[in-house]
Amino acid sequence: MRLLVTGGAGFIGANFILYWLKHHPDDEIVNFDKLTYAGNLENLSSVEKNPRYRFVQGDICVSKDVVAAMDGIDTVVHFAAESHVDRSILEAAPFITTNVTGTQVLLDASLKAKVKRFHHVSTDEVFGALPLNTPDKFNEATAYDPRSPYSASKAGSDHLVRAYFHTFGLPVTITNCSNNYGPFQFPEKLIPLAVTNLLEGRKVPVYGDGKYVRDWLYVDDHCRAIDAVLTRGRVGETYCVGGLTEDVDNLTIIKNILTIMGKDESQIEYVTDRPGHDRRYAVDWTKINKELGWKPENDFQTWLNLTVAWYRDHEDWWKRVKSGAYKEYYAKQYKSAL
Repeated sequence: MRLLVTGGAGFIGANFILYWLKHHPDDEIVNFDKLTYAGNLENLSSVEKNPRYRFVQGDICVSKDVVAAMDGIDTVVHFAAESHVDRSILEAAPFITTNVTGTQVLLDASLKAKVKRFHHVSTDEVFGALPLNTPDKFNEATAYDPRSPYSASKAGSDHLVRAYFHTFGLPVTITNCSNNYGPFQFPEKLIPLAVTNLLEGRKVPVYGDGKYVRDWLYVDDHCRAIDAVLTRGRVGETYCVGGLTEDVDNLTIIKNILTIMGKDESQIEYVTDRPGHDRRYAVDWTKINKELGWKPENDFQTWLNLTVAWYRDHEDWWKRVKSGAYKEYYAKQYKSAL
């Protein structure tokens, strides 16, 4: 099989490529990435010489780029997206362009190329918010109720993917996943921001009262879930993917990281809450478990410890990311492709 992975230089996309090349030794991957601020080819330095892997720089919003990259592709795995809520509040337009228009361009190209599967990676944030201290969880039947420009743009892309299935018969699948964590995550997100700030001797910013609940999914478990959907999932279906069975709020996670790193709570800095901050997300992953036999294998505490250790051990990586120097890697390693 030959896969086109969009956004493969980003956090989840890069982990997926590393996972897939390891577990599917007969398959080939084309990594199609625009290399925005969150795209980092250093994440894939271990496979850049692999004959089964190829990087192509391109924009999912540019049809000619997409059509060229789609040549000979069997399966599209679509990660490419603007994904940070805070950035969408500051400027919504790039989110609509990339997440909605970009997905439409990919869908059109996939139809023309007659791909065997178009897998769309989405988020639990399209479902809105849940009240605290309730047993309520998102599932595949939950009505969409996006509450930020980011989640609204992802909801739009989900609807487009389903429309191309129903209208044109494009063989699609969708996963709506919870918050991922693990190696190579850009340090603007909660866990890597906290860890790297502490390693730099800086405080950890916490929005509002910190009592915001998210479902946390270790990135390798997410890759395994996509694998299950691609190999055993039913065309036209959506699968919710989560990592926890009990709620944990952001403040508890920060305190946990402080304990792991031998710091005290004086390192917490409460900051003004962001507009429209969703209180709680929780994901019911019963369907993917019952139909495909998937469940998270990596418990949160163990892998939070290992994630903290990864950032401790890869100081050069995250310092280059925070300083912007990681972009120099592109010019050095991929100058012929850029």
